[in-house]
Amino acid sequence: MSFEGYKQKSSVVIVYTGEGKGKTSASLGLLARALGNRDRVAFIQFIKYWGVSEHSFIRDIQPIFKDQLYFYKGGKGFYQAGDLSPQHISEEQHKQAALETYEQALAAANSGDYQLVICDEINNAVHDGLVTEKQLEKLITNKSDKTSLCLTGRNFPASLLKYADIATNMTKIKHHFDDKFLANKGIDY
Repeated sequence: MSFEGYKQKSSVVIVYTGEGKGKTSASLGLLARALGNRDRVAFIQFIKYWGVSEHSFIRDIQPIFKDQLYFYKGGKGFYQAGDLSPQHISEEQHKQAALETYEQALAAANSGDYQLVICDEINNAVHDGLVTEKQLEKLITNKSDKTSLCLTGRNFPASLLKYADIATNMTKIKHHFDDKFLANKGIDY
């Protein structure tokens, strides 16, 4: 195959969305690939506050990659408007945590210090009204030209798809949860 006439972008916007499993897992594969290329990576996580396996993984590899890897965990858990979470976290606390996490993502994406910024579960935060669609658009359109951006979570806004260079819809064909089996740590979270 000839690549004559092809050009390379200095950065891309990547979206992993859909109802199927694998969005965060795909972003972690991207993290590994970027770190292997000696790129600087910021992994900014919305929603997940409980002990998911990627937290242990990132904690364990951070001493190896030092300032090449920045991790920020800013979520307060899954959110549904009007429901007080089992941890008694108010709507205002959820919104404040999402705003603080968004500010971390915006600063990392705008800084030019990172070749890759991953915003894990940001699409859920937007869908749930914790972050606005306008804020997500600002994050995408104001990022550094040198920074690739990866956005994960269900329900990526169709109106913003025009900004994506790569978009993957994770489609569930089958999941054992539908047969009343709980998620497996290390596989599902």
